[in-house]
Amino acid sequence: MDVVRQGRRERSYPLDMDATEDAASRRPAPHRGMAVHSEASSTATAAPGVHLRLLTVGGAVATGAVVTSAVLELGTTHWGIALVALPLLVAAAVVAWLAYPALFWRAALAVGLLGLAIAFGGVVAWSDGATWSDVLHVGTAAAALAASLLVVVEVFRRAPTPLASARDYLTLTKPRIMTLLLVTGAAGMFVGAQGVPPLGLFVVAMTGLALACGGASALNHVLDRDIDVLMGSRTRERPVASGRVTPAQALEFGLFLSALSFALLASAVNLLTAVLALVGNLFYVVVYTRWLKRATPQNIVIGGAAGAVPPLVGYAAATGDLALPALWLFLIVFLWTPPHFWALALMIKNAYAAAGIPMLPVVRGDRETARQILLYSIALVAFTVAVGFWLGPVYTAAAVVLGGILVALAVLLRRDLSRARAQVLFHYSLAYLALLFVAAAVDPLLT
Repeated sequence: MDVVRQGRRERSYPLDMDATEDAASRRPAPHRGMAVHSEASSTATAAPGVHLRLLTVGGAVATGAVVTSAVLELGTTHWGIALVALPLLVAAAVVAWLAYPALFWRAALAVGLLGLAIAFGGVVAWSDGATWSDVLHVGTAAAALAASLLVVVEVFRRAPTPLASARDYLTLTKPRIMTLLLVTGAAGMFVGAQGVPPLGLFVVAMTGLALACGGASALNHVLDRDIDVLMGSRTRERPVASGRVTPAQALEFGLFLSALSFALLASAVNLLTAVLALVGNLFYVVVYTRWLKRATPQNIVIGGAAGAVPPLVGYAAATGDLALPALWLFLIVFLWTPPHFWALALMIKNAYAAAGIPMLPVVRGDRETARQILLYSIALVAFTVAVGFWLGPVYTAAAVVLGGILVALAVLLRRDLSRARAQVLFHYSLAYLALLFVAAAVDPLLT
């Protein structure tokens, strides 16, 4: 516990962008607030990056389309376009707030005016002959367009900050983690559709989910850059921690992907799917990364809810609502996360201790961690078998076989606390979840 307390004192938490590594101590410089621009460059000289340019231009174009579709009274199309414009404007405003304060009030004004336009549009939709609301609806949308164009003008005044390498941007999205999340999301679609979902819908939904996962991961890189430099060479070489990608660039990229995800899912799939993806994104970034990870050894127990959202996204994309099978898939991932992540924590316990992160092995020791892994594994397998009534016989058979192996590996780890045992359990847990969800997806096709 002393190591954890020391790490907490030496580590700083706020999301600012001026943290730099002290080469002598290998500790990040103290954070000094929520501002994310470097103190070495004022807001008058800091140049927004390409992703912020894309956000502002996309937001302005979409807002212009909102105005046009309102004048032409295009109905459903009009509201679909609004669901594209709003997240782009909101994302640009958040980037401005955190990294480019000189842009913030223009960007916030555009968001506020478009929000008013949507509100007045709701009055029009529910009232007959509401002429004044028609005028205000179109007028505030037009004002939002003007405000968004002011942001575009300001963003394009200077040459943008050069892009980092494509490989670094890909790394920001954590593609290995994303792959597993997409497998669970795709299985949710198959379970919801009770068969093969329409190909076009499947592609759009998985693309939107991938954008949400990638955006959340990029923001995780921004928030964790201070501890990444303390956790060894693997994390120290991550794009933001190493300085190859600036925090402002990663922030823009993460919010750009997140905004695209919401816009795509809300306009081309359904609003529930978009909201679920956004909630998962926010829970992972704000609740888990920003708070729980650094505050409690139960961080991954509660934070596991973020990684359990993709099946809900897939199910909602296929059906337009949620039902018990979607909840069962969510709870499977939720129960799977602690034993999976604690196995990893046993493997890199010293790295977490060096960064002052209160993971269970650091706070409670290896033996207690192995005990908790076994208990959660038993609970997970029991639950996966119990919900076989809803998910089918093929799935149930897979749950029994795969779960038996998982519990056996957890028992072996309880007896032998070596890193090698933890490593075997960790890698098997990845295959376990993927194969279990493949079985859930295949079951409707075979029964």
